[in-house]
Amino acid sequence: QVQLVESGGGLVQPGGSLRLSCAASETISSIHYMGWYRQAPGKQREMVARNHISGRTNYADSVEGRFTISRDNAKNTVYLQMNSLKHEDTAVYYCNANRLVLELGRWVDTWGQGTQVTVSS
Repeated sequence: QVQLVESGGGLVQPGGSLRLSCAASETISSIHYMGWYRQAPGKQREMVARNHISGRTNYADSVEGRFTISRDNAKNTVYLQMNSLKHEDTAVYYCNANRLVLELGRWVDTWGQGTQVTVSS
């Protein structure tokens, strides 16, 4: 099973930028969806951005136009570029791999350990 390790979180002022990275232990070129989710204190985990193997991407309304997800298959890494950060973007950000495992007949999720992003002045 693929292992995911996030990095790049930290403290940033409102209006600033961060780039998160998610390094996978094996090739991601065949993983159907690679995505970023986040969970703020007291809230449910929510989808932030997802990238399909075809190149199609989708974003949460709250980050559309500010965040960009990208996949580098050669480096087995997924990135989340976050611009114009707001206080409400503060959360633990998790990398996710979602793929259809034919032997199991179902979709399987794999999660990283998470990286903290704090937006504060």
